[in-house]
Amino acid sequence: MEHSKDEYYMQMALGEAAKAAARDEVPVGAVIVAGTTVIARAHNLTETLNDPTAHAEMQAITAATASLGGKYLSGCTIYITIEPCVMCAGALAWSQISEIVYGSPDEKKGYTTVGSQILHPKTVVRSGTMADECSEIMKTFFRKKRD
Repeated sequence: MEHSKDEYYMQMALGEAAKAAARDEVPVGAVIVAGTTVIARAHNLTETLNDPTAHAEMQAITAATASLGGKYLSGCTIYITIEPCVMCAGALAWSQISEIVYGSPDEKKGYTTVGSQILHPKTVVRSGTMADECSEIMKTFFRKKRD
């Protein structure tokens, strides 16, 4: 059951990533769920907002905390198409999010390049959900950039 639930929400995150790609943003999408309710959907907006911190996760955290009326996301799960960077992992730690589910690893900029101790000690991480699809949207985006 956990696997199909993760795929369901990751599909939504991939939809957000597609929105980013359509705006010529790096195609990363994020969805935050409280129980079974989606409380935030976001995608990268760094180019649109001219803001290097406007990553999908940061946008989603802001929307989710506004939705809940508080700064903590305990009891919530974030679904992200790509492994969070160090900045986003730190923000997720400060939010005390309960679960992080991401699709594809980011060997160059992902938080695991420096260590998983960045995250809140109680946060559960699951990786590899729809990894091929999450990786492919990034590869396609950057392939088009090089052409």
